Amino acid sequence: MTLTPLKTLGRQTFAALANPNYRRYTAGQSISLAGTWMQAIAQSWLVLELSGSATALGVVIALQTLPTLVLGPYAGVVADRMDKRKMMIALQSSMGVLALVLGLLTITGVAQLWHVYLLAFLLGMNNCFENPARQAFVLEMVGPEDLRNAVSLNSVLVNVARAVGPAIAGLVIAAGGLALCFLINAASFVAVVISLLRLDVSELRPSVPTPRAPGQLREGLAYVRRTPELAVPLLMMALVGCLAYEFQVVLPVVAQQTFSGDASTYGFLTATMGAGAIVGGLGVAARGRTGLGALVAASTAFGIAMLAVALAPNLVVALIGMAFVGASSVAFLSIGNSTLQLASEPHMRGRVMALWAVAFLGSTPLGGPIAGVVSQLFGGRAGLALGAAACLVAAAGAAVARHRLRKPAPVEEPEPCPATT
Repeated sequence: MTLTPLKTLGRQTFAALANPNYRRYTAGQSISLAGTWMQAIAQSWLVLELSGSATALGVVIALQTLPTLVLGPYAGVVADRMDKRKMMIALQSSMGVLALVLGLLTITGVAQLWHVYLLAFLLGMNNCFENPARQAFVLEMVGPEDLRNAVSLNSVLVNVARAVGPAIAGLVIAAGGLALCFLINAASFVAVVISLLRLDVSELRPSVPTPRAPGQLREGLAYVRRTPELAVPLLMMALVGCLAYEFQVVLPVVAQQTFSGDASTYGFLTATMGAGAIVGGLGVAARGRTGLGALVAASTAFGIAMLAVALAPNLVVALIGMAFVGASSVAFLSIGNSTLQLASEPHMRGRVMALWAVAFLGSTPLGGPIAGVVSQLFGGRAGLALGAAACLVAAAGAAVARHRLRKPAPVEEPEPCPATT
């Protein structure tokens, strides 16, 4: 039977879901990620209530990502050495406990700013080691043939949660307060742990654990340094991740000061960004490409979309612009992630993806406070413009690097043989 073009497109878009293990994993992640976005909204608003400072928001995000900056490369070494599924089970369980503690502190009315700082740092320690294991584990579930599709669908899942989570958070905060968001997030980690326990281990394709040996961290860094197909995307993400993905810092200020809104305004901005990211992620899953050319195009679109929101004359235009920000940002993430995984050797993949996490999340201890100070002094529009500039500069630099990589090396002309007599 001949498939219609629409059915063919559907199969291409959701190809990775034909894998039973990936379906189980996705089901658990969908519940947990919605809870994670609920907590992100509630935590940002809790910090504003406790401090009234955008700079404090930047400090919280920085503390949550500082461990990745400091320990991220070593976390990749650990991921290459260990069973990634078991590692994820332990770390996801620990994150559930941290959410429970924050919920109990808030519901009893004793939460203070230093409590949020400490719990954000401990959550960052968990994320530091869980992130490279989770990124590399996708390939073990679906194989190289469906990797790009699975990575794109993961991005869609994150952004469905980004759209749904804030909307639920707004209702929950109105009905039961901030603490209830933290408690629901704690319960949501049960779903992802159960999904990992229920995977058919015989169907996984785990990479052979790397034996413990000295110099493995240096080995990973040297490998990336001599491989431009890895080094350029990582440098792009270091700049873009540092200054453009600081939405948890910038958007609350945009909602509160630029558009004179409240927590629901912040939720709407985040939700429309998530809705746009769903469309963008599905597009990449169906027809996406990998490589530097595609990454340059995505970074350029991301920068233009952020600049448009920074210049938006009113909230309605800003909400429309945030949909384009979401679509282009998820395209940039998906293309970069897939490009790195497909270009990495299996025994190096954990270390490469740890450096991706360092570039994406570990740059936030620098970028978070910078975005917070810029937004505090010059307004949320300036914070968005700063991110736009980072995207456009990264795209320009990568385009130059790509041109040099594609330029053939000059062929040396053989020296003429001396005349013989």
